Amino acid sequence: MKILVTGAAGFIGMHTSEVLLARGDEVVGLDNLNDYYDPTLKEARLARLTPNANFRFVKLDVADRPGMEALFAAEKFDRVIHLAAQAGVRYSLENPHAYVDSNLVGFMNILEGCRHNQVAHLVYASSSSVYGGNTLMPFSEHHSVDHPISMYAATKKANELMAHTYSHLFGLPTTGLRFFTVYGPWGRPDMALFLFTKAILEGRPIDVFNHGRMRRDFTYIDDIVQGVVRTMDRVAEPDVDFNPDQPDPGRSKAPFRVFNIGNHNPVELMAFIEAIESALGQPAEKNFLPMQDGDVPATYADTAELQQWTAFQPATPVTEGVSRFIAWYRGYYQV
Repeated sequence: MKILVTGAAGFIGMHTSEVLLARGDEVVGLDNLNDYYDPTLKEARLARLTPNANFRFVKLDVADRPGMEALFAAEKFDRVIHLAAQAGVRYSLENPHAYVDSNLVGFMNILEGCRHNQVAHLVYASSSSVYGGNTLMPFSEHHSVDHPISMYAATKKANELMAHTYSHLFGLPTTGLRFFTVYGPWGRPDMALFLFTKAILEGRPIDVFNHGRMRRDFTYIDDIVQGVVRTMDRVAEPDVDFNPDQPDPGRSKAPFRVFNIGNHNPVELMAFIEAIESALGQPAEKNFLPMQDGDVPATYADTAELQQWTAFQPATPVTEGVSRFIAWYRGYYQV
C-alpha cells in the first residue's frame, strides 16, 4: 500500500515507518522538523528511513492547508497514519496556540485530504490524556472522557469528535489510538525516561513529581507499533449493535473506533526510576516536588478492545525496555 505517515521524523513515526517499509509498503513521510525539541534528533531518525527506495520525505506542516491539499491530490494515498501533533501536557500551559494550530487546524486538513481523495482508512494518534479527571481504573473506551484537564488533552478529545463527524457524514473509516506513555530507543527528549537518564549520567538531580506517588502504563515502542500497524490493516467498521438510546463513547453506527493502546500493567514511578538506576549502574539524586498542573496521578489502560480487534498483545517488560533505551542512549550520545 501507499501510506502517508505524518510526524515521520518523530519517535513513533520513525518506528512505524520502519515496520511498514520492512514489509514492503510505500511510505511518504511528512514532518515540519520544528524545534519543540532538538531537530538534529529528528534528522537522525529520518536518516534511518531515507536510504529505503520505498520512502520519500516531504517537509510540510500539517497546518499548511494549500500544501496539504496539493499533497493529497498528487499522491492518492491508500491509508493515512496521522502521528504529527504538538505533543506535551506541560508545554500546553505555556503555548496553547501551538496546539490549536497543529492539533486542530492540522487535523482538519488531514480529514479533508482523506475525504476528498478516497483514503480507505485514517488511523490517528489520540492520547490517554483524554481521560482527564477520571479516577476509575483501568481506563476503558466505554468511559466518558468529557473532563480534560489540559489543552493538549482537549485537542485530542476534539480530534476524536472531529473524526466521528467525518465518519458519520462522509463514511470515512477512522480509528483513534489512545497512546499510554510510550518509551524506548529514539524517544522524545521531553519524556521522563530521557530526562532522568540524561540527568543521572550528568550527575544532576532528577525532578520527581507528586513526591513519587505516580503510576504510569509505560508501553514499549515495539509493542505500540505492532498495534498501530495491525489497526491500520483492519479498517474501522460500523457497530451493528450500537444503541443510540444508550450511546457507547467508544463505538458508533458510523465506521469509527477508538482504542486504548497501552501495556495494561501500570508501574510505580519509583519502580521505573529503580529500573533506570539499575540499567545505568548508578543511583539518582531525587528532587521530590508536588504534582504539576495538567498532570494526573495514574494511568492504566484496559486494552481488551484492541486485543479483540487486532490480537494486540504487549510483550515487553519495563526492565527490558528501559535497558534497551539506555543502550541506545549510550550509543547515540557516546556516553
